[in-house]
Amino acid sequence: MKSTPLMRRLQSPTPRFFKRLRNYGLLLTAISAVLTTAPIALPAILIKIAGYAAVAGGIASAVCQATTADSQPGDER
Repeated sequence: MKSTPLMRRLQSPTPRFFKRLRNYGLLLTAISAVLTTAPIALPAILIKIAGYAAVAGGIASAVCQATTADSQPGDER
């Protein structure tokens, strides 16, 4: 199977800062999933905030995963 540019980008090394930020995004998504599926009644505003946090965490994780460490500092293209 031929590798597409997107697949190569997602599989290339990610800088350390973005790895950490990606993990925090995943943690935020997991916490919001727990809040939205809690078996106890929670205030509606908390459920709404958890929904927004899930979206923000998912987007942050996706963007951070797509960030690559191809160029060196000072390397202008």
